[in-house]
Order: sequence, then C-alpha cells, then structure tokens
Amino acid sequence: MIVPENKEKSQFTLDEFGLIKKYFAPLAKPNSAHVDISLGDDCSVFAFANDERLAVSVDTLVTGVHFPEQALPHQIATRAIAVSLSDLAAMGARPCGITIALTMPVIDNDWLEGFSRGLAQSLAHYAVPLVGGDTTCGPLCISVQVMGALPKDQALTRSGAKPGDLVFVSGTLGDGAAALACLSSAHRCLEKDYFEDKFYRPVARIALGQALLAVANAGIDISDGLLADAGHIANSSSVAIELREESLPLSLAAKSHTSAKTLQQWALTGGDDYELCFCVSPERQEQVQKISESLDVRLTKVGDVRSGEGVHCIDSSGQIIKIKTGGYQHFS
Repeated sequence: MIVPENKEKSQFTLDEFGLIKKYFAPLAKPNSAHVDISLGDDCSVFAFANDERLAVSVDTLVTGVHFPEQALPHQIATRAIAVSLSDLAAMGARPCGITIALTMPVIDNDWLEGFSRGLAQSLAHYAVPLVGGDTTCGPLCISVQVMGALPKDQALTRSGAKPGDLVFVSGTLGDGAAALACLSSAHRCLEKDYFEDKFYRPVARIALGQALLAVANAGIDISDGLLADAGHIANSSSVAIELREESLPLSLAAKSHTSAKTLQQWALTGGDDYELCFCVSPERQEQVQKISESLDVRLTKVGDVRSGEGVHCIDSSGQIIKIKTGGYQHFS
C-alpha cells in the first residue's frame, strides 16, 4: 500500500475496532448455513451435519512477494480470497466461512474502501461469509483462513494416486507466470487486461473439486508450478508421475506473449495458476469428460502415473526435458 508522506496516523479518526465495524462487519452474515455465531464475539461457531467434518487452511499474502506493491486494494482482496479458497477446492470441500487478519501501516480510508469492496465482490461470488478476523499495525500483509465442509468418508488428498492412473489439469497453465511478467514489465503487453484478470481474479475451482470427490484418487491445486505440485502427489502417493510437454494446455494470450521455450518453463514451474491437478483411474475417464461438460471447464490429460518416484516431463521424442527449477519456494 502506498501512503503519501504527509499522511500521519493521527489524522484518522477510526481505531482498530472502528475500522472493523465500518469496513468488515457489514460483510459478515451470521445467518449463513453452518454459521451459528459470526463476527462480533471472541470466536465464530459453526454447526455441521453428523456426516460432515471441517476442513481448514490458511494463506498469507505479503506485499512485494505475493502481489506487486502498486496493486490496487480491491485487486489485493479478490486475489487473497481466490488463492485461499483454492485450497478448499483442492480437497473437494464446500466453503463455509473465512477469517481475515489484516496488517497495515496506517488506517487509510480510501484503501480500506477499495479493499472491502473487493472482499464483498469475492465473498458474494463464492457465496462464503466473513466470520471473523484481526487487524494490526505493520507492513501490509493479509492472512486468510478458510473453513469448509467435507463428507466424513471423502476428501481429495495427495496420497491416493496409483500406477496406471491418468493425470489431468483444469484450465490452462503458465498464465500466472505470464501475468506476473506482463504486470512487471515496462514494455507494452497486448493482453494486459487478460493477464490482470488472471493474476488478481484467479478462479478457485470449488465446484470442480466437489465433483471430483467421487471420481479422482488424488488431487492438488497448482500454486507453486505443475512440476512441484505434481511432485507433492508423487511423494505422498509413493509413485512416479510422467508429464508430456505436448499435452500442456496453454492459452492463446500466453502463446502470443512469449517464446515457446519460456512458456514451457512457465507452464511447468511458474505457479500462481490455481488450477487443479488430479489423478483418476482409466475407467473413470468418461466421468471426467462429463464433469468437464457439465461445469464448462477445460480438463486436459497431461500425463500418467507410474511405479517409481519423482516427476519428469518428456518431449514429443520421448526425451526428458531439463528444467531450471522445480517451483517457487520461500527462504530459498
């Protein structure tokens, strides 16, 4: 968040509780399904059916790391909600509520107006209520905790892939990395609107994750890059995964933005796509096609599960492609 030099904290009349009441309390919906007690008490209280269990995840977005410092507040909000809900999608969970911990250097009413507007749009889009959170003073940082409902006997985990399974991905790959390159570049980007939308409004594949609960053996969302995230499935399932370069789904915008070699790198290791990667047995391939048609989402077979360990990508001649990195990691 950029704050003019002459803006002093003392110029703002709102305190921590005042800004919660003004900007966040209106977004809470205590009468939403599963929410008995919402924002305003020390805890939120959920009520689940006897055949359900709670799925919980938390993501932190830091300025200059997870979004550019010049990002607009409503863009930061829509991105924060989507990337956090993507974890629920990866497990096949139904969103029930979120909490937000917001750290900001000063109380900036204009910034908060934009941020809460973006929050309202995303919460309405995914039909999920804000049920609590916290505000503190410090460098701009947003932590979003998501809570969802899962059937007692079902969850899309990383550990169920089996040799012989087919590997699918949703949507297109490489757009997240292409978007970051486009937004960070001083050069003109012909598809800037497309990439801005991809970066700040990625799609959390909630409906797809739920549809895959009874179909897929394993799954994960692609946040760190296909190689790295498929690697998590391979490691957890004690299998090897073989990806095929020619099968990687790429958008026309990304193809027009960079060279084929760079796009290949972005699709495999760029991350920030928030699509789902999942493994299904061959006899369920027809069910995958039906899900694709019913949800109107592109689902592409990109590889196979083998006996062994690790992940590699092969080209059309059957040669293993050498990749520079295996995906983004903090502290490395």
